[in-house]
Amino acid sequence: MKRALVTGGSGDIGEAICQRLARDGLHVYVHANQNIERAANVVAAIQAGGGSAAAVSFDVTDAEATKSAVEEILAEGAIQILVNNAGFHDDAIMAGMQKEQWHKVINVCLNGFYHVTQPILLPMMQTRWGRIINVSSIAGVMGNRGQTNYAAAKAGLIGATKSLAIEMASRGITVNAIAPGIIGGSMTKDVFDKEAIKKLVPMQRAGKSEEVAALVAFLASEEASYISSQVIGINGAMA
Repeated sequence: MKRALVTGGSGDIGEAICQRLARDGLHVYVHANQNIERAANVVAAIQAGGGSAAAVSFDVTDAEATKSAVEEILAEGAIQILVNNAGFHDDAIMAGMQKEQWHKVINVCLNGFYHVTQPILLPMMQTRWGRIINVSSIAGVMGNRGQTNYAAAKAGLIGATKSLAIEMASRGITVNAIAPGIIGGSMTKDVFDKEAIKKLVPMQRAGKSEEVAALVAFLASEEASYISSQVIGINGAMA
């Protein structure tokens, strides 16, 4: 059984990804930082459905804590599917943005990617098969008012995706990014009302977490073995 780690697995999109990968026959590590109770609930739901999962908790911005937690996971075997989904936004126009807002968003979205991914690479390479899927954002592709920090982090993740894909290509490992637009859930329900979504999204609706999870599942599959270094939008034709 292949093993997957989904960071931010306790969020709406993360939960859907964990559920889908578990249904596809993977053992899934559901990561959370502060919301470990929800991660445990995700695990319980997966197990109730006959799947295999475990909850893990660590702060992706803490290099040493992350290294220690990942080493514990790797002691049980290589991670062959890694979904870097942990993210955070703290919006403000650049002229009024505090340095703490800048650094925290970069730390979670970009430094967190490094802290989790780097120690997983050599064990993954030894299996000669792997999938790394980085959850970027339409903000990292198009930019967005009030999200200079978030857009910078998510655009940086795209650059990292393309470079790492080249490094891993001869090892049977693909590296791709997905760039969701407006996806329904707790992070967007108080930001975009139905009328705003109709104006912003040509399909006139928010996306579903399950639709994002379906894309992740395809990129994690054997069928996607020749797809790498790509940034795939899932945004209802916004871009």
